[in-house]
Amino acid sequence: MFSSFRLSMAWLHTWFGLVIGFVLIVVFFFGTLSVFDREIDRWALPETRFDPQPMPSFDQVLLPALRKIEPDEADYAANMPALHDLAKGPMTPRQELPADEYWAYTTHRDPVLRLGVGFGVPNAKDPDGHNHIHGEATIDPRTGAAVRADQLKIGSEWFYPMHYSLHLDWKSVGIFIVGLAALVMLAALVSGVVMHRKIFREFFTFRPGKHTQRSALDLHNLTGVVALPFHFFFAFTGLVIFAAFYYLPVSQFQLKPLHDRHEVMEAAATGLPHKASGIPASLASVDAMVLEAKRRWAARDMAGEVGFLQVHHVGDADNFVSIYRAGSDRIALVGEGIHFKASTGEVLREDPPRSVVSEINEFLTGLHLQHFEHWFLRWLYVLGGLLGCVCIATGFVFFVEKRKATHAKTGGQGSRVVDALAVTAVSGMVAAAIGMLAVNRMLPADLAGKGDWEKMAFWGVWMLALLHAFWRSAPVVQARMNPAWREQCWAIAALAVTAVGLNWITTGDHLLKTMFTAPYWAVAGVDLSLLVSAAIAAWAAVRLARRGQLGPRLQTVQDATPVATEAAHV
Repeated sequence: MFSSFRLSMAWLHTWFGLVIGFVLIVVFFFGTLSVFDREIDRWALPETRFDPQPMPSFDQVLLPALRKIEPDEADYAANMPALHDLAKGPMTPRQELPADEYWAYTTHRDPVLRLGVGFGVPNAKDPDGHNHIHGEATIDPRTGAAVRADQLKIGSEWFYPMHYSLHLDWKSVGIFIVGLAALVMLAALVSGVVMHRKIFREFFTFRPGKHTQRSALDLHNLTGVVALPFHFFFAFTGLVIFAAFYYLPVSQFQLKPLHDRHEVMEAAATGLPHKASGIPASLASVDAMVLEAKRRWAARDMAGEVGFLQVHHVGDADNFVSIYRAGSDRIALVGEGIHFKASTGEVLREDPPRSVVSEINEFLTGLHLQHFEHWFLRWLYVLGGLLGCVCIATGFVFFVEKRKATHAKTGGQGSRVVDALAVTAVSGMVAAAIGMLAVNRMLPADLAGKGDWEKMAFWGVWMLALLHAFWRSAPVVQARMNPAWREQCWAIAALAVTAVGLNWITTGDHLLKTMFTAPYWAVAGVDLSLLVSAAIAAWAAVRLARRGQLGPRLQTVQDATPVATEAAHV
């Protein structure tokens, strides 16, 4: 089919990269935003703009708040009929479900604290399964007061899930699409290296003064080479993280009975009760257990705060408490769990030293999820993510530029369609994210269902960008530039400046305040990032306007490198 192995790799790189690139750019962009998801939350929820707090008293603050949480109505309606065995009796009303587990979670970047309750399902079809209807809440750890449940944490509850699930939650289809995209990306990276024999030279080659096709290819190669280890690492570790939960045969998703049986065997091996005994028992002071856990961590020369706390089999004689250390002082995602008998406070188990395989897995997981406190490394992640976005975006541009002259001669519409989709996937996606932040500040703080309106605004702006990109794409058929690129850059600049201005007007937190008089860098960082985005978008719009004045270029490029020539031949 191909005259050489390199040409076959060029074909694979081109078409796999194009098809899956529309998913990958979403993953990279929202993954980049997720590096500072908690800071975006602070910007979106002004009432949470205070200093991060350690885990508060369980006995005095968390337990009263946990007892107020009710089962989620949507979770009850969707899952209760499937979990309950009607042959054993009628379904238990939602508000009468008994609490079976409690949990609380915080990080060094979270002023607020997340709580959750797993409510047991009486008369369940599978008594040995994970039969829970869930309820969650977010509280102010200083007072225990609940943060409104209908307010959306845009960073951690929208941008972050977008990068691994695309918010396609039915049957977890989005997670599988992203997993396939990551696998294809690994193949695209390998094929890209095979294609480019002069990869070292391309590290130093960028000719912005050349025509669009040449400049786009230079920038595509440059960003691909500079961030190659970063791209490979994140694609690989993303697959590793989800493998055990979704992708491998023995997982909670694919072979649930075998997975549940493994949980039973694991509980027997650790000595921690898998099922409740049915005998009522009281709960001893969890605060005393926390103090003992901290003492044991300190004795092992790893003093720290609690990051995650879970109470299993609430109110039962086999009730036990698991306390995990916040691992923000290290890269590896480890918890150093200590487990207590809940009725007495007796230590049941300390997690043993990890195997070499576990150490590697936790290190790779920690590198991907970046729960650490290393701020410089976080910004390197942002840089790597943005380089990935530029690499994919310039790949789109190069694909269109290389073909639109030929399509213009033959009357083909392929370049027009790909270009419009590229505009939507690049500038339209950025406009949707920034537009969501602007709408967040426009809507009244006490608006019921505010989070739902913000989600609709996100999809609405993105859909408008799609329609606009296709509407303005007619010049591509004549081998000219789509003006939608330039116009959506101006829209991004306007939305970003608007978001910063609205934050000032609605909260009083302008940059002089958040940087100098009352420093709060989570909010200042988001405002500064929006202004930098506005400046880059405006600069890009001006440059695109100049390029658009050059007119169509219908002849074949003569100054392409040998690598590009072979790719064009394919």
